[in-house]
Amino acid sequence: MVLSLWYLYETERIFCATQKSSKLVYHLESNPRCAFEVAGDQPPYRGVRGQGTVTLLQHRGRELLEQLLGRYLHGSDTPLHKMLLSRADNEVALEIRPIRIFAWDYTSRMKQSI
Repeated sequence: MVLSLWYLYETERIFCATQKSSKLVYHLESNPRCAFEVAGDQPPYRGVRGQGTVTLLQHRGRELLEQLLGRYLHGSDTPLHKMLLSRADNEVALEIRPIRIFAWDYTSRMKQSI
């Protein structure tokens, strides 16, 4: 399963949030292993990817969602912000503890081709 999630990086962990009823939570409950990638979609291409384990934090779902909304939406008057907050009681936080991390940076290679 591959999907994109908003994230926060804090104390050497990656935090995300999703609905408790999601297929992602269903799969992580039986197997907490995951892979992740953090990368931009604009040149120069660079980022990190890796593998880790996930802990589901039921008690931090709403709190983390509010932090993510502040980071990604920058305002509370949008329809998306209001819709996501209306479902906040059903959010669960995902705490990813990286085990392996690999980085790449094609900045110097891409400068040569311009």
